[in-house]
Amino acid sequence: MEKFQKLQGIAAPMPLVNIDTDMIIPKVFLKSIQRTGFGKNLFDEMRYNRDGTEIEDFVLNKPQYRNAEILVAGDNFGCGSSREHAPWAIADFGIKCIISTSFADIFYNNSFKNGILPIVLPQEQVDILMADAEKGENARMTVDLEAQEITTSDGEVIPFEVDAFKKHCLLNGLDDIGLTMEKADSIKTFEDKAAQERPWV
Repeated sequence: MEKFQKLQGIAAPMPLVNIDTDMIIPKVFLKSIQRTGFGKNLFDEMRYNRDGTEIEDFVLNKPQYRNAEILVAGDNFGCGSSREHAPWAIADFGIKCIISTSFADIFYNNSFKNGILPIVLPQEQVDILMADAEKGENARMTVDLEAQEITTSDGEVIPFEVDAFKKHCLLNGLDDIGLTMEKADSIKTFEDKAAQERPWV
């Protein structure tokens, strides 16, 4: 998993509340267990007309937000089903950080496991960041995970909280497999000992 340390990027404003996982990646696209290839269908029903043409006024179709890496969203982001394809689609599109007042628990935890930093802030601070994001591509935010700070394009600093273990995993690019591989030496020692004690197994 790619390490997340400091991100300076374009933030897209999406003030909708209760954006569920079916809105993030509709179930019709859940035909693969690979983590890549879903970005083109992120928010599919909001991004495209039925004939496949883009809906021009959808935020991620606007020229200034096509390369957004941060999403400032409304309350209760990622609710609905537990599908892990939702953070897969977000990551594949290129979004690395989502800021909201609240997230559904399963989506929140799945995000960390897929290299995405979800940040929970009070409404008044999300409002500040939403207004900053609405300035367009020239208003770049900085998200510093080590310092646990967001800096707006105007230089205002907003601190945020994050679980220490989840922070460690993101900073070091460790998903569940990576965490297991950190203990590779201990696992090998155990297996070698077990093989000597029970050679018939």
